[in-house]
Formats: sequence, structure tokens, C-alpha cells
Amino acid sequence: IYRVFIFIRILSTCSTQPEAMEEENPLFSNLDLFLFTLIAGLIIYWFMSRKKAEPIPEFKKLDQPAPSTQETSFIEKMKKTGRNIVVFYGSQTGTGEEFANRLSKDAQRYGMKGMAADPEEYDMSELSRLAEIGNSLAIFCMATYGEGDPTDNAQDFYDWLQETDGQLNGVNYTVFALGNKTYEHYNAMGAYVDKRLEELGAKRVFDLGMGDDDGNLEEDFVTWREQFWPAMCEHFGVEASGEDSSVRQYELKEHNDINMNKVYTGELGRLKSFETQKPPFDAKNPFLAPVTVNRKLNKAGDRHLMHLEVDITGSKIRYESGDHVAVYPTNDTVIVNRLGQILGVDLDSVISLNNLDEESNKKHPFPCPTTYRTALTHYLDIIHPPRTNVLYELAQYATDPKDQENMRKMASSAPEGKALYQSFVLEDNRNILAILEDLPSLRPPIDHLCELMPRLQARYYSIASSSKVHPNSIHICAVLVEYTTKTGRLTKGVATTWLKNKLVADNGHKSTVPMYIRKSQFRLPFKASNPVIMVGPGTGIAPFMGFIQERGWLKEQGKEVGETVLYCGCRHKEEDYLYQEELEEAKKAGVITKLNVAFSRDQEQKVYVQHLLRTNKEDLWRQIHTDNAHIYICGDARNMARDVQTVFYEIAEELGGMTRTQATDYIKKLMTKGRYSQDVWS
Repeated sequence: IYRVFIFIRILSTCSTQPEAMEEENPLFSNLDLFLFTLIAGLIIYWFMSRKKAEPIPEFKKLDQPAPSTQETSFIEKMKKTGRNIVVFYGSQTGTGEEFANRLSKDAQRYGMKGMAADPEEYDMSELSRLAEIGNSLAIFCMATYGEGDPTDNAQDFYDWLQETDGQLNGVNYTVFALGNKTYEHYNAMGAYVDKRLEELGAKRVFDLGMGDDDGNLEEDFVTWREQFWPAMCEHFGVEASGEDSSVRQYELKEHNDINMNKVYTGELGRLKSFETQKPPFDAKNPFLAPVTVNRKLNKAGDRHLMHLEVDITGSKIRYESGDHVAVYPTNDTVIVNRLGQILGVDLDSVISLNNLDEESNKKHPFPCPTTYRTALTHYLDIIHPPRTNVLYELAQYATDPKDQENMRKMASSAPEGKALYQSFVLEDNRNILAILEDLPSLRPPIDHLCELMPRLQARYYSIASSSKVHPNSIHICAVLVEYTTKTGRLTKGVATTWLKNKLVADNGHKSTVPMYIRKSQFRLPFKASNPVIMVGPGTGIAPFMGFIQERGWLKEQGKEVGETVLYCGCRHKEEDYLYQEELEEAKKAGVITKLNVAFSRDQEQKVYVQHLLRTNKEDLWRQIHTDNAHIYICGDARNMARDVQTVFYEIAEELGGMTRTQATDYIKKLMTKGRYSQDVWS
């Protein structure tokens, strides 16, 4: 329209007589007014008469899942499905979730109806409404992670508990805590939830249970559980339905004619996510990182210590020194094939296990549809000794009455049963394959076995590199786990065996590692000028390789870098001195100001890092007390971390003139201020 206006205006101008152009014209001529009116009319007509775009009809693809309409109100869900018990879990490795599922199944045997629930999936502020449901109870199976922290899926719930001032009057609850006594903050999360719920007005109907993974977590849980249910029956005035019976949670569906493009082959979330990778990468969507380096670190000896590097170019993954890399290993194909053979099944059959409870958020125990081979290789933990509930559920399939009796006995809390489970399963380290081999009358259906097996979990490794120096690469340091059990079977660590076999080029193909980053609080001081004292024997040196690289990088940038002191250790200098060349080069360059290495078995009397700490006590006390040094411990929690902490107590006593109580408080304050950090495992 605008172009038409200009064209007409030019024509009218060109047709005007020259003498007329010399005369003074008004601002708008009659022609201008006519044209403006015409254009306005055309614009109005266009707006009034134009058709609205017709919506394109949507056609659902066959077999395409409907959009998620997941219920976020656990109260409404409980009311809708007639449940009165909800079991929330905080779980990092799957054990808390497993215990929650067992308790929710138990409820049926006591005339009640339960549901296991991930607090991350629900609005936990609705907890106050639980009193609306008659004879209701909230059970919390809460694991403690790291330095007394909540697990990832319980973080929001923990934050809500800290911030809320709402009242939970009329809410009945109990807590079972999962932890490890070797850690500083043993069962801190479970204890906090137990205490905080009471403060908010909820009623504790059964004592806090304390599970210790350093001892026998399964026994702790079974003992607590067998005391808990009778107490609940008395509290709610109900009676147990009699003999315990096996309750299936999933039903088997076999797919005889299915498009294999719709079958999971190891993916954790989105189907075909390993073929078409899309960021962001996390626990449900790991990145397939190509292995660029896999070398043996030790020169000799009967162990295999390894250094791997994986490439994260183009993944948009970011990490910091001190973070952990999580990797998803697979089970040994020899064990998988043997399971298929002993149970007489075609492992390549395509199946789905569908939840019998249609209202459950958890539709399958692992991604389905898939094959038995994929489930046993990628999704299920078939290496750890099975828990007592698995033995109990499978006992019905043993044709020998004695086998059946012993399996049920091991699942009880009777002293004889506990002792049998301890010796036959735990001390002899029997996994499910070993149990099937040693109990020839036991041949359960493989679908029930797959239902009962826990999920294969990611393994976490302290990153042995700095992103300042290696932005597109993540380094891993690990030692191969391999030992012979009392029954003469060679047991291999799932993840370390898998990592060892990740060759840089495997039959012309690049080996890849499904991975993601888990953030950590194990951080270098904000001020580079602060001294750092690093204690990491064995593979505990891993995060300190990253710290050393970063301190070297800061030095190159012209930053003032404080003292960087390392205490590390190995068995023999000529066999397994990890990263010897790199450490000595860093010492030569002045990045490491003091390198202290304990070669524990190079002399008659064993020497460990704690002995070297005592030798350098004056320097250490100056660095800590006067120069504001930050202390970092990485490695074994059971012995090394405790012994090292004891040395620091002794130094504070001797050189700080403190009592043991004062020295303990002094170190605890350093922890609170973030100046004493631990990255330890048991």
C-alpha cells in the first residue's frame, strides 16, 4: 500500500506544471488527503477481512507416551487409592529406596496400604494434611550423604524442613536412618528429620532406627522392621494377616513382535539418548565420553592402578577441582550369560515388567521394554550379595524343603537366621549367581528375579584434573578391585573391571564412558594465598592432582599462591608411586612447596601419612594456627581419615596447649569454617 502511495504521489508531482511548482503550496494537497483516506480504508479492510490461521490438527504417533500428568499431591493420591501409609526415601545409592519399597509392601500384610514416595516428586508442604487420612503414618528412610548432607533427591525436603514454621500436629511418623559409623556425621540426616518433625508438632510413633553400613545394614533394618510392625499393629489396633506371603509388584509382558527401535538398550532415561546426545547431561541423561587415555600407573606389583582420561569436548559439561565424576558401568558378560544358562532362558527375549499398581509413579523397575540381557547387563546389580528380602521372596521356588527353610530363616531376625545369613551370604560373599549354583533346587522365574534385584548404581570418582588446565578432559584414578572369596570364586569389582577394559580404541571403535558431574564442597580456598595441606594416600591423591594443576595455573597467571603441601603414600617407591613424574615436576617448579611421601612397606616398620604428619608437627601448627591453612583429607574413612584426625588433635594439644576436648572443638571449628574438608569412602 505504501509503495502504491509513493508511485501515485510521484505521478502527480510529475504532471504538475512548472510554474505551479514555483507557487507556495499548502502542507497537504487534496490529492494527499484522498490517498491517506484510501490507504486507511484499505488497512481497515485488510484487518477486518483476513482469515485467522486454522490450527493444524495434531495426530498422536502410535505408541507415543501421553504427556506426563504426574500427581504432585501425595495426599490426594493416597485418598484416591485408599492408602494410609506413605514411605518417603532419601537415597543416593538405591538402598534407601529399596528399604522404602519393602516397608510399603509390608503394609499389605498388616491390613494397611502403603506407597513408597520420592520427596523430590511431591509437594512436601502437604505433610500437615496427612492427619486428614485416618490411621495414617509417614515413614522416612533417610540416608546421609557426604559430610552429614541430605541425598540429592531429599535436598528440597531438607530445605523445606529448615525453613518451615508450619505445624504438623496430628501427623504420625517414624524414621529409619541409613549411614556409616566410619563417617564423621553418622546418620546426621535421619537424626535431623526425626528431631525436626517432632519440633514441628508431629508425633513419633516408633523410635528412630539407626542402620550402619560399616557393620551390617541389612541386619539393622530387619531387626528394626520386625519390632516396628508389631508396635504399629498395637498403635492402630490392627492385626497381622497371618503368615507372610510373597507379593508381586510387577507383571511380566513378553513382546514377540516389536519394533526394536522402541526397545531400551541401556539408556537410563530417553530412548535412543545414547545415539542422539542432547545436553544438559545428568544422572538420567549421561554423556558418552570417549576414552582418550587408559594407562597403568604402577610399574610393578600384583595390583592394577590406572589413570583414565575422557573427552568432554562439545558436551557443555563444566566441572571444578574437587568435583566427582559419576560413571555407569556394566556387569561382566560372563556372569550374565551364566545366569541365563542356569535359569534356562533366552536372554534376548524382549520383555516389560509393568507395575500392578496403575497409580504408581514408578511404572517399571528399570527402563522397559528391554531384553533380559540388557536388564542384567545395564540395569540390575547382580554382583552384591542379595538382601534378606530377596532370599525370602525366592524361597518359594526352591524344590528342596531344606533350602526353602534356610532361605526363609536367613530373612528372619532370629539369632540363628542372622548367623546363617552372615556366614552363608556375607562372609562367603555369595552373589545371586553363587547362590543359584550352590542351591541347585532353586530355579526361580527370571522375571521375578529381575523384579527383586536392586538397580545397578553409578560409581563416583574424585576428579584428578583441573578444568583450568584441562577444560575438555576429565581424569580418573582408580585401583582394580579383585579378590578370591572363601568359596574359591574370583570376584571382580564391577566398575574398576569395566574401566580397566575401556581401551582407547576397541576393534576400531572408540570406547565411551556414560558419565555426568556431581558437584562437591571439596574446594580450594577462595584466596589463593591461603596455604593448603593435602593428605591423600593411595588413590586418595586423585583430587589433589587437580588442586596441584590449578595452583600451578594460578601461579602462571601471576597470582600470589600460598604454600602447597602434599602428604601422599604408596606401598613401594619402585612399584606404585602414583604420579611420581608429575609430582616431582610440580615440586621442581615450586608449585608443591613440600612433598611428603610415605612408602609404607619399603622398611620393616610400616610408615603411613599420619607418621609424616607427626614428624612435621611444628610446620603444620604454624600453617594451621597462624597462616590460616586449609586442610584436605581424601581416601579411606575407616582407618586413615580417623588416624589423621587424631594426629591433628594431638598437635593442637601439644603445640596449642589444649586439652583433648579443646583440641577436638578446635578441629570441629575448622570443619565448620570450611578449613578442614574430607572426601572419604569406606
